[in-house]
Amino acid sequence: MSYMESFLLALIQGLTEFLPISSSAHLILPSAILGWEDQGLAFDVAVHVGTLAAVVIYFRQEVIDLLSAFFASIFKGDRSKEAKLAWMIIIATIPAALFGLLMKDFIELYLRSAWVIATTTIVFGLLLWWADKRSSLTDDEYTADWKKSLFIGVSQALAMIPGTSRSGITMTAALHLGFTREAAARFSFLMSIPIILLAGGYLGLKLVTSGEPVHVGFLLTGIATSFVSAYVCIHYFLALINRIGMLPFVIYRLTLGVVLFGFLLLS
Repeated sequence: MSYMESFLLALIQGLTEFLPISSSAHLILPSAILGWEDQGLAFDVAVHVGTLAAVVIYFRQEVIDLLSAFFASIFKGDRSKEAKLAWMIIIATIPAALFGLLMKDFIELYLRSAWVIATTTIVFGLLLWWADKRSSLTDDEYTADWKKSLFIGVSQALAMIPGTSRSGITMTAALHLGFTREAAARFSFLMSIPIILLAGGYLGLKLVTSGEPVHVGFLLTGIATSFVSAYVCIHYFLALINRIGMLPFVIYRLTLGVVLFGFLLLS
């Protein structure tokens, strides 16, 4: 890996982690199409640290409020809307955590291919368009109950399949339930905090036990680049999503899927 590759991969991770276009797809594709070597565990941990820091810092006040309300709900019986939302995020995290533990090896072995990515990019892009067109766009994230949260959580588990997009499928599910676009995005971003933390912790443990050499320069490049690009991405996505809707991302996904199929058929 060169510094240019580490910069571009971290930029891709930061820009696509929170957009409904699949970060995993964009990180797998350079190696599949351009012949780049796998970035390795250490770099995966680095970009997870960068994107996690970006979403936590961007939503720092919400994170503080949710954590305070969560502990107050346990020790003081708090029933505020922040306490409820904190519990709903936990409920929404459980399916993906369980699915990741049970199915990660199977997915790594059989589903991390460009053919799968091309297919899921198109299928889940069309599903996002359908949900956005049919949504009532009336509810905010605080209206989520355990049934809605579990539904969104199960959809998040599907994002283990490359090309699905974690943010894309959770926003699709939230829109289907009647969330506004901004509320769907905010709920998806807040849901990402525990799941990125779990994924990063899992990769970090694997890194420690693997003995894989660590290149500090590449890691710092990955952390800094993914942090800045993810932070900027979150800010402008939330600022623009109510005006532009999901259609630009649907078009991008369909175009990417068609191009991928063309490349695969011709290669």
